[in-house]
Amino acid sequence: MAHWLDSAIFYEIYPQSFKDSNADGMGDLPGIIEKLDYVKELGCNAIWLNPCFESPFGDAGYDISDFYSVAPRYGTNEDLKRLFCEAHKKGIRVLLDLVAGHTSSEHPWFRESMKAKRNEYSDRYVWTDSIWVKPGMNCILGISDRNGVCAVNFFSHQPALNYGFYKPEKSWQQGMEDEGPRKTLEALKDIMRFWLDMGCDGFRVDMASSLIKNDEDSKGNMALWRKIRTFLDEKYPEAVLLSEWMVPDRAINGGFHMDFCPELFRKEKPYFSSACEGDFSELAKKYTDYYEKTKNKGYISIFSGNHDSKRLALTHDETAIKLVFAFILSMPGVPFIYYGDEIGMRFVEGLTSVEGGYGRTGSRSPMQWDSTINAGFGVSAPEKLYIPVDPDKNRPTVEKNMADENSIYNEVKRLIKLRNSHPALSNKGDVKFIYAEKDAYPLAYTRELGGEKLLVIINPSAKEADFECDIVPTGEIYRYGGNAVCENGKVKIAAQSAVIFRI
Repeated sequence: MAHWLDSAIFYEIYPQSFKDSNADGMGDLPGIIEKLDYVKELGCNAIWLNPCFESPFGDAGYDISDFYSVAPRYGTNEDLKRLFCEAHKKGIRVLLDLVAGHTSSEHPWFRESMKAKRNEYSDRYVWTDSIWVKPGMNCILGISDRNGVCAVNFFSHQPALNYGFYKPEKSWQQGMEDEGPRKTLEALKDIMRFWLDMGCDGFRVDMASSLIKNDEDSKGNMALWRKIRTFLDEKYPEAVLLSEWMVPDRAINGGFHMDFCPELFRKEKPYFSSACEGDFSELAKKYTDYYEKTKNKGYISIFSGNHDSKRLALTHDETAIKLVFAFILSMPGVPFIYYGDEIGMRFVEGLTSVEGGYGRTGSRSPMQWDSTINAGFGVSAPEKLYIPVDPDKNRPTVEKNMADENSIYNEVKRLIKLRNSHPALSNKGDVKFIYAEKDAYPLAYTRELGGEKLLVIINPSAKEADFECDIVPTGEIYRYGGNAVCENGKVKIAAQSAVIFRI
């Protein structure tokens, strides 16, 4: 087990949009290196870097054409190696985004696999044996010399790599132990070796549950990732695997160190929003079930947002965002902060889709550093920007947030510092929901580790809330908003507040 995860707090960086160092309108690796001190000052000690490899960018880099080369628009392999080195000097780990299930249709492997004459790559992708036979999923057809149709994992230019079928049912479906799938798995290991040897600390795996086909209950995918985990534990014991699975018990029991918790904040009626119409009861039950099934095996990660989801600020005001972070940073597991969420960056509506972003494009706008041109992202002409900056003159910036003691940024810093100073609030601390009732406020849970026990109470509603509770606090360690009173077997907490007590 990579024990550094026990205290990890991640910051997700979308490289195109973080910092432009050379005035070409595109974020890059030297720009990220320039801002490592910012990440550290915030309190994060790990980075998840979205794909930065060569690609035709039909899906923002999730369509890779060369797994071994950094895309020139971001820099060079040496720049990425330098990023690893400089981050490590500052105590920051770096995970790369590993697109394991597919490539771009422009990848040399796919070009070779399309040829009629059999070759080393003929079985690298999921092909049927006839142009008239479709694979039962989205596909590419009519572009190859070989007689067949190729399955895709998402967009039509993302052919699915062949790791085998859990239950082969047709002549063209290969089993997991057939030669083609075994060679694909070894090719994946080679890619991982290359970047781990260069200095990366592990991988976030895109669409991790999609590799094995005909695998309804994920037994095949779990078996595959256990093989990879064994490989890592033997050769790179400090390297970690983070999955995009969103089913933590399957992912973690399948070999991953971490998996993301299903979406908590982007509901039709979000629990933490100022509308205060949400229901946390089912989420609490689901989380508890996942937690009990994965306890001491791996971590459930709660994220503020990511490149695929609309930003918190679209449905949460500043107070609500602070309460979201009070929740994220007082729960167990490894927390993830999406770049800009810590300053309240907005979802920029009405943008034309960029590189397959579609409805996600508004969450990928340039980081807002200060009041200078392009919000400090870079000094290129605005029309050259990868995605336009939020045009609102009152847009939040790092500069404004740092200067305001009551900003989201400073609240996040306080919460991270608090988390790091109390064992019970750590990634490993136990959790138990004591009040998470249907259509009710507040939310309350205990955290416990190493003899320390804490009570966390969060009330996003616009009214004072209370619940029956026989816990007797011995002191307050954190408060946002109003206070909470525990007496006569009842807890009362002020509207739009969060309080943490020692017990």
